[in-house]
Amino acid sequence: MDSISAPESPAPVQASSHDADPGATTPFQRLLARVFTRHVMNIAILVALPMIFSISLNPLCRGLEDPDVWWHLADARQLTTTHQFMHAEPNSFTVGGKPWVNPEWLAELPYWFSYKVLHYRGIYLVELVVLCANLIFMYWRGYKRSGHAGAAWWAAALGFTLVSVNAGPRTIALAYLAMGAELAILEAFERGHKRVLWLLPPLFCIWVNLHGSWLIGMALFILYILCGSFEFKKGAIEQEAFSAETRNRLLVVLGLCLLALLINPYGWRLAWNPIDMMTNQKLNIANVSEWKPLSLSSLAGMFAFAAMCLMVVTNAFRGRKWRVYEIAIVFFAWYAALDHMRFLFLAAVLTTPILAMDIRRGFNLESDKKTIPAANAFMVVAAAVVILMIFPSEAKLAKRLTRFFPMQSIAAIQPSWRTFNSDFVGGMMTFQSKPGFIDSRFDIFEHEGVLADYLKAMYLVSSFEVLDKHRIDHLLLTDTMPLSYLLKHTAGWTIIRRERVGEELYVTFARTPGAPAGSVAPNVGDGGPIVKDEDDLK
Repeated sequence: MDSISAPESPAPVQASSHDADPGATTPFQRLLARVFTRHVMNIAILVALPMIFSISLNPLCRGLEDPDVWWHLADARQLTTTHQFMHAEPNSFTVGGKPWVNPEWLAELPYWFSYKVLHYRGIYLVELVVLCANLIFMYWRGYKRSGHAGAAWWAAALGFTLVSVNAGPRTIALAYLAMGAELAILEAFERGHKRVLWLLPPLFCIWVNLHGSWLIGMALFILYILCGSFEFKKGAIEQEAFSAETRNRLLVVLGLCLLALLINPYGWRLAWNPIDMMTNQKLNIANVSEWKPLSLSSLAGMFAFAAMCLMVVTNAFRGRKWRVYEIAIVFFAWYAALDHMRFLFLAAVLTTPILAMDIRRGFNLESDKKTIPAANAFMVVAAAVVILMIFPSEAKLAKRLTRFFPMQSIAAIQPSWRTFNSDFVGGMMTFQSKPGFIDSRFDIFEHEGVLADYLKAMYLVSSFEVLDKHRIDHLLLTDTMPLSYLLKHTAGWTIIRRERVGEELYVTFARTPGAPAGSVAPNVGDGGPIVKDEDDLK
């Protein structure tokens, strides 16, 4: 056998199943039936979902709050300005000049080019396009597996509730497109399209320059080969082994994929990056909220639990034969999501097409080839109106940015200052060309011991020793941080600026020998009134 497909054949899929209305008689009706198909309607609704329900894209526009996007933009700006890849950290005064590779340089460029043309709206647009592309990819793969547009849509809609936990202007969202492409290639290979397998090496060549998640994609490919190397038939699991020819072809493609990983500006060091993340960045993983286990009591956890239950229930209603590879990736997807909440996006990419197939079979859904083009057109127009109404203006995004970052306090930082900053504002400081102590990259900061010093200072373990070690003369913190409380009650530190940012109050401290505890410079106000999200929506 040339694949590990179970004997049960998927529902036949015809490209034209939703392209025409048998009742169409006039040329206009035929045109309407061809343009406004069920697929077009489903995709239009999927595109509207993030703009309504995702807090990074809906009227709250919290995507610009992401601290990572700003140092990504700074990196891309330097690359496009100098035309040289970074081999040393260029931004902070703590690790500046230390060897560093930029593992996501290619994924940063779309955000930068869009920012150059459309400014803040450009960041918003790329985030929207990339997120929607992932949803459409899930829908399309679900439809190819199930042969039912309705089942594919519901599976993709449930997938949206999972990806929204990691929504934002994130480089990993582009990497998940690469993962979806890998899985689509393997699924097409299962359907008998042998030549598509040769697309994997160039895909991995692109992927390794996008994001370190290529390692997961490589593991999935190796898992696919291993699971197809033996025959297994027991209970609900049934598969046949690859033929020798197919196995050899897969191994050749795997070898080419491994070689393709070295086609990057940094050679083996870029390929090593995700392995370094797993083995040498324990503080990073332990202190970033996205790496925390998923709480099933959270909204995202509830949706994840619903997806798992739906998969079980549909198979209980009407069971099918499973392949070892399918079971393996389902178990891996949900284990990864439960262990690290950021991998809910991964779980959606891996399981949505399988869930679409299970929904159609479990609920015994009838064919949905028949459709009403006029109703489809109405839904498409309604979705377009919603998108146009919600898409923010540049002025609104600029205003929202001041609700996320202390822009005035950052602008006031002088190049000669050695400013200890919270990691949240570090990316914006880098983007504004202000030297900082740390930002949310963490990798190089952990390697050089700066992240450990940062945590010691923030958690009051040895705060003054850290400040003295790094010759800190200014600090930019929120007023509620323990370190702020300590400095306000310690002689030798003066508050020189306060700035209200949404509901947070940012405080800038300056080292002033001889100043009594609680010193405040003249003309420093209270920072302004509290501004809540709902105030910007009025």
